[in-house]
Amino acid sequence: MDYQLILVILLFILATVYMGRMVYKSMNSKKGCASNCGKCAADFSEVKIPDSGKH
Repeated sequence: MDYQLILVILLFILATVYMGRMVYKSMNSKKGCASNCGKCAADFSEVKIPDSGKH
């Protein structure tokens, strides 16, 4: 087998496993949302929005 073909097959398998894991985690989420975007766990209470000065 050609090494490029082996590399493509390996990358395809890794991408399939990654996507399968994302789907599995979103389906079995015990948190409020199942979109798995990561925003639900972020705490933005300390973030200050600067005033641009333009109105």
